Amino acid sequence: MPYISNITRPEGGPKVLRTGPSSLGAADRIGRALGWLSLGLGLTELLAPRRITRALGMQGNEGLVRAYGAREISSGFLSLSIDKDAGLWSRVAGDGLDLVTLLTGLRADNPKRGNVGFALTMIVGIAVVDLLSASAVSARHSRGTGAQRNYRDRSGFPQGVEKARGAARDFRTNPAVRAA
Repeated sequence: MPYISNITRPEGGPKVLRTGPSSLGAADRIGRALGWLSLGLGLTELLAPRRITRALGMQGNEGLVRAYGAREISSGFLSLSIDKDAGLWSRVAGDGLDLVTLLTGLRADNPKRGNVGFALTMIVGIAVVDLLSASAVSARHSRGTGAQRNYRDRSGFPQGVEKARGAARDFRTNPAVRAA
């Protein structure tokens, strides 16, 4: 089976014959999926804020929805980048903002309270997934909290400082030292 990665390889260069297991863990794959979800949701919020506010009975908040769309897109890019921890934790923070904003739509005079309640339920579910994913990715990619290594007793001279003294001079003037 030909691999797409072989298309860009120069003629005569090594070719990919088969692939091995991925180095991405389950948490990384979920984090990547959440990054793509953020990009899609952010684009929707940027391009169709009026439809979203109308569905929630929260007309007049289109600018806020657009701002949240920009936040989602930046979270998505961060979640897909090398610094996925920051992206996933920013998603968790964004979920908090979304919850607070949606709570304002539960007022008694909103005829679309049912839609707001459904959206709140969805956000709570997504927030749980975001929190679990951010925690798992942080744990997977964090450095151990064990004792730090102590290199104070090392000088950088494997044969000792005395042996190193004058080594450069000997190297320059003595051909036998250069040959060794």
